[in-house]
Amino acid sequence: MNGFHRRLAVGLALAGLAAVGVQAAASTGGGDPAVVRTGSGAVRGTVAADHRTFQGIPYAAPPTGELRWRSPRPARPWPDIRDATAQGNACPQPTSLPIAAQPQGDDCLNLNVTTPASGRRLPVLVWIHGGSFTYGAGDSYGAATMATRGDVVVVTVNYRLGVLGFLQHPALGDSGNLGLEDQQAALRWVRQNIAAFGGDPGNVTIAGQSGGGYSVCAHLASPRSAGLFQRAIVQSAPCAGVDGAHAREDASRQGVALAASVGCADVATAARCLRDVPVADLVAAAGDGHDDFRPVVGGPLLPRSPAEALAAGRFNWVPVLLGSNHDEEGGRLGGLELVPGATPLSAEEYPVRLAELFGADAAAVEARYPLPAYDSPSEALTAVLTDRNWSAPTYETLRLLARHVPTHAYEFAERDTPWFPGMPGPSFPVAASHLLELPYLFEVDYLDPATQTRLRDAMIDYWAAFVHGGDPGVRGLPRWPAFQQGEYVQSLASGRAGIHRTDFPADHDYEFWHRLAR
Repeated sequence: MNGFHRRLAVGLALAGLAAVGVQAAASTGGGDPAVVRTGSGAVRGTVAADHRTFQGIPYAAPPTGELRWRSPRPARPWPDIRDATAQGNACPQPTSLPIAAQPQGDDCLNLNVTTPASGRRLPVLVWIHGGSFTYGAGDSYGAATMATRGDVVVVTVNYRLGVLGFLQHPALGDSGNLGLEDQQAALRWVRQNIAAFGGDPGNVTIAGQSGGGYSVCAHLASPRSAGLFQRAIVQSAPCAGVDGAHAREDASRQGVALAASVGCADVATAARCLRDVPVADLVAAAGDGHDDFRPVVGGPLLPRSPAEALAAGRFNWVPVLLGSNHDEEGGRLGGLELVPGATPLSAEEYPVRLAELFGADAAAVEARYPLPAYDSPSEALTAVLTDRNWSAPTYETLRLLARHVPTHAYEFAERDTPWFPGMPGPSFPVAASHLLELPYLFEVDYLDPATQTRLRDAMIDYWAAFVHGGDPGVRGLPRWPAFQQGEYVQSLASGRAGIHRTDFPADHDYEFWHRLAR
């Protein structure tokens, strides 16, 4: 532990003494560092030289049978030492994308803990995986480097996805936010059990990217998440954007239509009928899209959308670190080229695509993003869609947060980024695209490792400093002032660009998009 982290850990340990549970006194079984006793029973994990890992720990009962589409129930205790050396099930999901996880099963409410080999009352980072609320698993994010370099305990969580986690149907009550309820159950498990793994239950940061980041936005907005965390990290998920949640009425219409598609059209009998449909049939009927499932606004868990909550100042006030990637849309557009028979976007097609997307505003967009200013039509369209869909709402989110809570802002801007192993690259550099900051923080099983180790180390140090004390400042690295100081945004890149302040609104034409949206 370096001096900075040691001072923070000591201070936070003193502050959190009252929150520590009785399990801290019985953290291991018989002095064996591989065995930790939880409230439901003992688990045996894997011990390495500098860290310990515990996988597939149940934090709730299997949501099967009558518990399908019901709020999570407590995990059933086990009498013997439970094996925690292999991953548990990922929650059911389509398999059509590289981010899809295996093995799958509806008994999937489990989590993983990675902790430094020694240490007490360490800060806790709870990672909520992304995947459009449809794909992914906590096991895809190896946390050994984050835990050991950052001197933090890392928890990665599986939660119900897609049709099983976010289906709103009038016969199922407030079923549209069960995935969020699972995450809250995992956070309560952390509060009750993490001391046994060396963590401080009074010093918890929730973090997530994309769908995981939108989940963090929802927890910021949810009254039922109050007190479950002390800080929040949001990656590539502007809380003030339009993609983070669905209105209850829209979600209910979607749920009724999906139920009818699997033979459960009668609302009066739909609950029983849907619980009898095989999981594989439900997943197939839901499809493999990216926008069908989102948290649902209008119930007790999420009475107002994150955007509304932030605008009104009615959210859980904790320090926030939030940002986006410089070229968010690059990977999506590049992936479209890999569809059989597809070809790169041509110069002739560029204005056609703008007309399809922006109608009467297409000429103004093309004048603002002229093709000669870019190396390819795909890079021009990447800039357009990144700025409209991600950068502008990210900037608005930062402004809303900064009115009330300490806020630090970043932009991941590395151009030489990893790609999906074994997959051909597109015709243009996707650069700092969606997802591609993740190998700089974790060992991601569906992406190549990051090769810029100095940038990786710096990002882990920044993130860990925030987890320790709510401020990403680290001695020896470039300063990172709060967003409140002149709307400061830290650019994160290697090489000549390096780490520096960026003029985020100018670089992403914020004023143009703000005027266009009026």
